[in-house]
Amino acid sequence: MKKITLLFACTVIMLLTAGCSNNTSSSDIPKTYTITKSQLLDKIKGGWAGQTIGCTYGGPTEFRYNGTMIQDYIPIDWHDGYIKHWYENTPGLYDDIYMDLTFVDVFARLGIDAPVDSLAMAFATAGYTLWHANQSARYNILNGIMPPQSGHWLNNPHADDIDYQIEADYAGLMSPGMPNTASEISDKVGHIMNYGDGWYGGVYVGAMYTLAFISDDIEFIVTEALKTIPENSHYYQCMNDVISWHKQFPDDWKRTWFECEKKWSSDIGCPDGVFVPFNIDAIINSAYILIGLLYGEGDFYKTMDIATRCGQDSDCNPASVAGILGVILGYDNISEYWMKNLHEVEDMNFAYTDISLNKAYKMSFEQAIQVIERGGGKVDGENITIVCQKPVPVRYEMAFEGLYPIENRALRKRITDVGEFVFEGTGVVFKGNVSAGSGGRNNANLRDADYIAKVLVTLDGKEVETVSLPVNYRTRRNEIFWKYQLPEQMHTVTFEWLNPEEGISVNFRDVIIYSDKPLVNNHQLN
Repeated sequence: MKKITLLFACTVIMLLTAGCSNNTSSSDIPKTYTITKSQLLDKIKGGWAGQTIGCTYGGPTEFRYNGTMIQDYIPIDWHDGYIKHWYENTPGLYDDIYMDLTFVDVFARLGIDAPVDSLAMAFATAGYTLWHANQSARYNILNGIMPPQSGHWLNNPHADDIDYQIEADYAGLMSPGMPNTASEISDKVGHIMNYGDGWYGGVYVGAMYTLAFISDDIEFIVTEALKTIPENSHYYQCMNDVISWHKQFPDDWKRTWFECEKKWSSDIGCPDGVFVPFNIDAIINSAYILIGLLYGEGDFYKTMDIATRCGQDSDCNPASVAGILGVILGYDNISEYWMKNLHEVEDMNFAYTDISLNKAYKMSFEQAIQVIERGGGKVDGENITIVCQKPVPVRYEMAFEGLYPIENRALRKRITDVGEFVFEGTGVVFKGNVSAGSGGRNNANLRDADYIAKVLVTLDGKEVETVSLPVNYRTRRNEIFWKYQLPEQMHTVTFEWLNPEEGISVNFRDVIIYSDKPLVNNHQLN
């Protein structure tokens, strides 16, 4: 692995490029780090450029390879005009980036101390479509549940999903050399949509970005950044395993991938990822990020390709690794093979924004300067001195603790046909949706996009919630109803549709049932 250390020996030659004020070993974070404005901008540009290239590279493979790797003989396309093609034909591919830019834009308008409610409302009212933890958070916010409760697992069944992990790049890019500052930003923003391991994914990615400004030793970056995560968390334990497996199998990324699948591929939270190979959980996808970085050995293509071939969320994961590596290498050192496609779109605004890459470079640079000065650093002409931070762990959180999925029961009924639903367990999630047929569209008193079904839910004879179910896909509720932390016993659930309309249908699909004991080989452990 290529290793260029933290530049701790402050020689005259090094001072022309970057420097530090203390003599430390290569395994230490320096007290200060000096970088020129042009170098800082080059690294910030490299981060945004890498993220865009990586997202494009893996785009066609996203969730097409679930629980399996993309074999070496399967080609992954890249040709002239490729990024522009996606910009113009499938702009939603870049949700990794325009989601980041939502928060970058709020910081630009309201300052780096922008209140979380402003960040949350900008996110919730944006024109783009969302999924998983992001969509559950949007629904919560629009219905009065604000952060951090909007991302809490009791209110968000997708709390452990990858969402903030793919959106945390901005926090690292605006906090060079300052992982704890990035964690503070992520505490505020990341809890809009995630909790526990889902939040840790963004904290870790952000920390790796910050350290990529002051070191290009990848093993150092991934190991040091992991210090931001509590050691007793599953997330930390998985990342630590990947680092250990890399040392044990340094030339075989597939062996490490298999070890991850055996130990860490089980998803218990996301209702779409339980009982199926699909896995959007932050833990396993972060492991793929780490595999790409460690086995890529600093090579831009190899790093991006390995992260993609690990499968699952295989556009977001190469976007993260290419963004981190883009900071390490710098914009000017990314091969023209990739950059010639990027240059064609740098003045084009991302979908749902008025921000292009060229504008994003400038915005993140300006915010980084503010954060550096806020953190005690100084700007002296062309030179910038960063007061570096030794990573400290964020607080411990764990979602879905003590919950074990034991049954996926197909319901496949409309609400009028459900009647009483009886189950035994400690938690339940009802999957489904609201749809509008031709009757709804033709009803002069009803615009189906604005219709919201009101459903009264009764649990064990007690009214527990009146659920609002928008037919509008952008504001939808991901699941019809869920409840955790129930006593282990038989339960009965009923649903009463309070405002039925002709042409509207409330549809139930599957029901996920949880217990306080795991189920192994069809037998519940005592």
